Amino acid sequence: MGDNKNGTEMLTDAEAELYDRQIRLWGLESQKRLRLARVLLIGMNGFVAEVAKNIILAGVKSVTFLDHRNVDTGDSCSQFFVTRNDIGTNRATASVSRAQNLNPMVKVSADEDHVDSKNDEYFKDFDVICASECTITQLKKLNDICRNYGVKFFAGDVWGTFGYTFSDLIIHEYVMEVVQTKKTKESGSDKPKVESTTVNVRNEETFVPIHKILDATQLPKDTETYYLFQVLLNYREKHRRDPLPNERDCNVLLSEARAIIEKNNLGDKINYLLEGDLYAQTSPTCAIIGGIMGQEIIKTVSQKEPPHNNLFLFNPHTMCGKVVQLGY
Repeated sequence: MGDNKNGTEMLTDAEAELYDRQIRLWGLESQKRLRLARVLLIGMNGFVAEVAKNIILAGVKSVTFLDHRNVDTGDSCSQFFVTRNDIGTNRATASVSRAQNLNPMVKVSADEDHVDSKNDEYFKDFDVICASECTITQLKKLNDICRNYGVKFFAGDVWGTFGYTFSDLIIHEYVMEVVQTKKTKESGSDKPKVESTTVNVRNEETFVPIHKILDATQLPKDTETYYLFQVLLNYREKHRRDPLPNERDCNVLLSEARAIIEKNNLGDKINYLLEGDLYAQTSPTCAIIGGIMGQEIIKTVSQKEPPHNNLFLFNPHTMCGKVVQLGY
């Protein structure tokens, strides 16, 4: 990642002291990779604020917030980098100060431009891009750009108590710790002795772009939340915004859902999900989904442990999440 993709540069004494616990957890080489990673976060909502918190504390090289929107009342309730005093100001810029305070060794900056105004060259300067509040068209375009430049691409959102994360790491290599056991004879005893050793095993996984998962037909069991994922992304693509809290009793979202239900012959299978809270962002859900996304970015950059491949769906009814692999 960054200027030295092998992460062979030495950490300073200050970095070694600050990240001592993490180095003990995932190793020095992984921490070196993290401190070289340049991350772009698109859409500074409550969910992305959680992502930012986790990766800034982990010690990446830099984090850039890209968002043209202004802080509103909803943000002041779910996004902990801003306050009510920031309402009406740019979300990216308003978030920098408090985010920077988390870790002075990470460069945090803001970009107030609209994501659509950026040319392809802009995105090649990052190692990881995580997009939120984007339409299907924008997600497809960003994913294609990332693939062209070899950038790891993530996307995720939270609607009320429902959320998802997606990852396209193209071809990703990682190290996984595996415990191996063997039996040996103990001197002076007939009883076998079991010895355990931990070894690092290298693995590689292949990912698919987001357009391949948007209209999946073969789904694992108990993944009705996938259809809710489709409904909400299709709604945003059509209306260029998410459902509003004051539209709870309207049929705008239900009309979009009806098309998905009829297309997939779902009957009443997802009615219980549509009756839930799908409006604005709730802080607990942002913490869960944002924590998972932050964890996946850290695993990807550090090349430690297997990443989610490729869609994580959080069920607001059971409060449980599930990783499904689609598009292959």
